[in-house]
Amino acid sequence: MERVYLWNETPGMCEEIPYIDIYIPEEKKSDAAVLVFPGGGYIRRADHERENYAKFLNAHGITAFIGGYRVSPHFFPLPLLDARRCMRYIRANAEKFGINKNKIAAMGSSAGGHLAAMLSTYTKPIDFEGLDEIDQEDYMPNLQILCYPAIDQPSDDSYTHNVSYMNLIGKRDPELETAINPVNNVCETTPEAFFFHTNADPGVSVIHSYVYATALRRKNIPVEMHVFPDGGHGLGLAPNHPHTAQWSGLLINWLKRLGWIE
Repeated sequence: MERVYLWNETPGMCEEIPYIDIYIPEEKKSDAAVLVFPGGGYIRRADHERENYAKFLNAHGITAFIGGYRVSPHFFPLPLLDARRCMRYIRANAEKFGINKNKIAAMGSSAGGHLAAMLSTYTKPIDFEGLDEIDQEDYMPNLQILCYPAIDQPSDDSYTHNVSYMNLIGKRDPELETAINPVNNVCETTPEAFFFHTNADPGVSVIHSYVYATALRRKNIPVEMHVFPDGGHGLGLAPNHPHTAQWSGLLINWLKRLGWIE
């Protein structure tokens, strides 16, 4: 694993320095890559959704990157700025990594799933972009892979996830929450999606995935979604839930169907 920092001088509040960890497979079977955003409610980055995912992808010959985006008290748009910079950095160095810059997926779990979905849908300019040649690259992923994502904005409904939005924004701001909600920003060019969730998830309701998948379907964006009956929140590769753990193999099958793995 190699770690690189995203800027020589980090723009915006930078009590922590955003980075990207690079995992190159020993036996490459694909010219595609996956950029992974760990979850953690925008207040931390969960360890079990980092290297475990990267090593799993490497085992199937796929180059993996872990995005070390800023979390609270670094508020929007800084996490999205970091996510865009990660994607741009990968594309700017695609030849070095031996990958196709047009075959890069964004993958995220929980709040990281929100970040991957926001990266895939929010297209307005944000502060601190356009600083150098790397920023000339496109930030839009070619696919999105969402693991129990915390998508929808806070409301009075029991299924919504207030914590992630509060940590991302710093306070309740219904107007901004609506503006950055991936459900509201799906368009015809939003990338195809793969979902994994459990019906029993007590932390982020499976309804988040249903609502976002419905928004994608309304724009004719292809979706593959797997909802398993058992398992709590933050399962990662779900090593202690054999039935739910099938999701990772289904992901590989999906990538093979799309021609991303030999």
